[in-house]
Amino acid sequence: MEAKSYYDILGSAEDASQDEIERLYKRLAMRYHPDRGGNAECMKDVNEAYRVLGNEFTRRAYDSRRKRLRQTAHVAGPPLSQPLALLPNTLFGRLIGALFILFSGILFLFFVMINYLRFMWPIVLLTVFVLLFGVLKVHEVMVFARKDLPQSHALRRYIWVQELLFWSIVAMTAYTIYKLIRLM
Repeated sequence: MEAKSYYDILGSAEDASQDEIERLYKRLAMRYHPDRGGNAECMKDVNEAYRVLGNEFTRRAYDSRRKRLRQTAHVAGPPLSQPLALLPNTLFGRLIGALFILFSGILFLFFVMINYLRFMWPIVLLTVFVLLFGVLKVHEVMVFARKDLPQSHALRRYIWVQELLFWSIVAMTAYTIYKLIRLM
């Protein structure tokens, strides 16, 4: 199993100069430093990558170890490819996935109610769980988007307003769906 790719962490090519590696490190350090509102775990990875690649001696040792690992991996057999992600791990990809789950649950709920399958309570219970899971996924997207904002941003400082608004919208939507079901 291959260790972390420090070149990927820094976003540099394997033949990058020491000056370029240092420049990339400084740029990432400014972005991820916890004192500037960055992610501490990402900063640890960036520091670890720079400790190895920033020194000429440790970089050569790292490159030779990677070369040996690649050669033994190709001798053992072709690497298994990872399955393609249907949606990327970005804000847009997460939002599309969450909305798909949420709207699937709503459509499933209306299907169950229109076709008078209410007597099959396990199906109704399943639709409620799908709806709740969709709401939680949308909330997760909101938290994910908030983490990318700078510390000084108003949405980052007043989290309670954002949460209150989100759960109010969820409650109003649930009440509206309840009223629509009662009309059926």
